[in-house]
Amino acid sequence: MFPKKNNKLWTVLGLVFFVVLFYFGAKNFRDVENIIRHAGLWGPLVTIFLYGAFAATPITTDPLTIVSGVLFGPILGIIISWVGNNVAALVEYYFGRHISVISNFKKAKEKLPFGLSRFPVDSPWFLIFGRLIPGYGGKLISVMAGVYHVPFSHYLWTTAVTNFCGSLILSFGGYHFIHFLKF
Repeated sequence: MFPKKNNKLWTVLGLVFFVVLFYFGAKNFRDVENIIRHAGLWGPLVTIFLYGAFAATPITTDPLTIVSGVLFGPILGIIISWVGNNVAALVEYYFGRHISVISNFKKAKEKLPFGLSRFPVDSPWFLIFGRLIPGYGGKLISVMAGVYHVPFSHYLWTTAVTNFCGSLILSFGGYHFIHFLKF
C-alpha cells in the first residue's frame, strides 16, 4: 500500500492533528456549539463529522449528543446523534483493529494474565451493557471489540441498539431539560 516511510509520516501527522483537535475541542467546547449553530443547513452533517473526529480523541461525545437535542429538537437530535455515535463507534472499532494488527494481538493475547485471553468481548451482553457506562464505556468497548476482532455484523447491531438508547435518553432529555430551565 504505502511505503513504510510514508506510513510513519501519516501516522505522526494524524497524531499531531488529533492532539491539536483534542486540545481545542476540550478547551473550547462552547465554540463547537457555535460552529454547529452557524453551519445552518449543514449543521447536522457538521455534527456527524464532529462525532467521527472526537472518536479519535479521549473526548466523550455525550455532551455533543445533548447539544444535538437542544439545537435540532428531540426527534432530529436523536437521529443525528444516533448516526453520529455510530460513525464514532466505527472509527473507534477501526482503530481497535489497527491496534490489534500493529501489536500482533493474536499472539500476545495468549500470554495475557488472569484469563483475559478468554474474555467474552464478543458477548452481546458485554457489547451492549459495557457501552452503557457513561462517558468512556462506548469508546472502550469499541476499541476492545476491534482489538479482539469481534465479527463486524455482531458489533454493528449491538452498537446500533445501544447508541439508539443513549441518543434517545441524552438528546430527548437534554432538549427537555433546557426547555424546563427556560420555563
